[in-house]
Amino acid sequence: MVHIVIDLEMNPIKRSLKDIRRFLQDEVIEFGAVKLDENYKQIDEFQSYVRPEFSEITPHITKLTGITNEKVADKNTFETEFQKFFEWIGGWDMKIYSWSASDIKQLKNECNYKLKSFDVNRMERQWIDIQKEFDERIGLHNSLSLKYAVGAMNRDFEGTAHTALADAVNTAAILSLMQDDKAFFKTMQPVIDMLKPKELSQSIGDLFPELANFKFD
Repeated sequence: MVHIVIDLEMNPIKRSLKDIRRFLQDEVIEFGAVKLDENYKQIDEFQSYVRPEFSEITPHITKLTGITNEKVADKNTFETEFQKFFEWIGGWDMKIYSWSASDIKQLKNECNYKLKSFDVNRMERQWIDIQKEFDERIGLHNSLSLKYAVGAMNRDFEGTAHTALADAVNTAAILSLMQDDKAFFKTMQPVIDMLKPKELSQSIGDLFPELANFKFD
């Protein structure tokens, strides 16, 4: 069995296309994924851009992701790139992970609209929300962003946030750490301590300066 960690970047479909937006509000514009072996060691990676079919990439998404209309103008559409992605996985003997449930929701909606023959429900059954498991393990009641979860590990974020492959690589690092309870809780102890009631004189900054201003998503 392999473990696949995926991240998607998406672009909104313009509001004037009401008939389409009844079923699909965003389109994937980038796939990023890493493949881990049975020991959660990285053995391969996948990255591709996708040309949206219904709307040009908005300035906001370009600012967030660095993806421009020019960058995707000659790329394949979702159907072709998703099929390449699944061929890269190598079949159904896998588990698939992402940071939050938004990626599987997007794939369900987009496959149901554009690639009806693919069994996306089977993929969903093999999907795990790492953000949810991470938050529950350390006792968070709100969701921690990927950037701050990586920071909580006392690890530099690899690459640029909101680029699909970099986000997948960093999520995979968290997944790998979570396989060793002892190492995980030793690494995360400062954050766990921060969540406990403290004397008013002891600030978050005293406990963990790097996370003093962390944000929840």
